[in-house]
Amino acid sequence: MSDTPEILYQGDWLRLVKRDHWESCERTHGKDGLAVLVIAVTPDDHVLFVEQYRVPLGAKTIEMPAGLVGDDDDADTLEAAARRELIEETGWEAGRVDVLLIGPTSAGMSNERIAFARARDLRKVGAGGGVGSENITVHRVPRAGAPAWLMQMHAQGYELDLKLWAGLWMIEHNPDGSPAA
Repeated sequence: MSDTPEILYQGDWLRLVKRDHWESCERTHGKDGLAVLVIAVTPDDHVLFVEQYRVPLGAKTIEMPAGLVGDDDDADTLEAAARRELIEETGWEAGRVDVLLIGPTSAGMSNERIAFARARDLRKVGAGGGVGSENITVHRVPRAGAPAWLMQMHAQGYELDLKLWAGLWMIEHNPDGSPAA
């Protein structure tokens, strides 16, 4: 397999490349296609979800707060990106952030990798809603009812990020199955 890709198209945020016979997409902003997903539970045991319209799907989605690492600052870290995205999208600030696991989101199509980060000791510091034209709606959902709420949203036509179920599991567990501290 060739290490040097043929660039088929380059836009502002993505490029389409070909290595031998394999076509894939690469992010052109941030650190090596790295994004962070924030698993956040409020002190009163509500999970924070975000809702926004996603142009590639042509639909509203329910996700956990997330964003690119290093898209505005080359010195950005996973923890700093998690803290920033949580405040920007939800208006909650984390007292502690633990990066749990990093892995590909769609290994056959993209170089994007996502890091799961668990946010602890939250406090409300703002309204959230995102930056620019993100137009994010924040949902605080009781943790015990979160899976049922997600399925209700799905029945209403929302697209659900499948990483939500991994995030819900990682509220109480570390990636190796041990209890979260």
